[in-house]
Amino acid sequence: MRPIARAVKRDKYLYLLALPGLLFFLVFKYLPMYGIIISFQDYSPFDGILHSRWVGFQHFVRFFTNQDFWMLFRNTLVINAMNLLFFFPLPIVLSLLLNEVRRNWYKRIVQSIVYLPHFLSWVIIIGLTLVMLSASNGIINQLLQAMGFAKIPFLTSPKLFWIILTIQSIWKESGWGTIIFLAAIAGVDPQLYEAARMDGAGRFRQMWHVTLPAIRNVIVVLLILRLGHIMDIGFEQVYLMYNGAVSDVADVFDTYVYRVGIQQGQFSFSTAVGLFKSVIGLILIVLANRLAKRWGEEGIY
Repeated sequence: MRPIARAVKRDKYLYLLALPGLLFFLVFKYLPMYGIIISFQDYSPFDGILHSRWVGFQHFVRFFTNQDFWMLFRNTLVINAMNLLFFFPLPIVLSLLLNEVRRNWYKRIVQSIVYLPHFLSWVIIIGLTLVMLSASNGIINQLLQAMGFAKIPFLTSPKLFWIILTIQSIWKESGWGTIIFLAAIAGVDPQLYEAARMDGAGRFRQMWHVTLPAIRNVIVVLLILRLGHIMDIGFEQVYLMYNGAVSDVADVFDTYVYRVGIQQGQFSFSTAVGLFKSVIGLILIVLANRLAKRWGEEGIY
């Protein structure tokens, strides 16, 4: 205890600065976790957590044996896998390209353009999607019709639903995702580029052999954190794009929890679904972190 007390006394101002952040996580992240108890109860708002009947793992068994479980699992997993495959690498590529732009005014304009969609809400993004892809009067279908092609039911086609979601995520967030990578690139030692140029490396070689290895640890950390959210999908995006024609490929854990837990009042059951998602995310983070350390990276802890 003495070393800890000495460290606190020595860096007391740093600990004081960290105090608001610690209180935030304690009040808004850890204390609400007390509510997961109701996933093991038949919770009644009238009886409260203390007096509701305990049912053990009944809600988990009901969820795993539900005929919709594998459909929800497949949809959630595929949408997130497509995001990992197509969305995650794009901010890295965009950052590398922006880093090669030498004219600052042009670089700032490009950055402003790619950052802008992040500040739009999903309601606006979905609204723009409807304007573009609507079967009756969407701009894309009107162009296709003018060129003599048949209209495509973009919004009601199950085959296109996952692709449209991925494109929306890329357009909205890939520019904003470049901030962390650009910050990491800014910290690369300029002498490494100078040494590479003296060895005859061109711009692409410098990017491949200097920039990418220098930000590799940041990429690994963000990938690990991303894997922790493999069971999470933005509720707003999927819910607003949801319609009866695509329900088999659009229903995910988040929309299911809202529909069953909030609309039907099955709080214990929906909490069990949420707890299942969190446990899967925790397991994936631990496994990914161990793999990263085994491959020589620092990991997140």
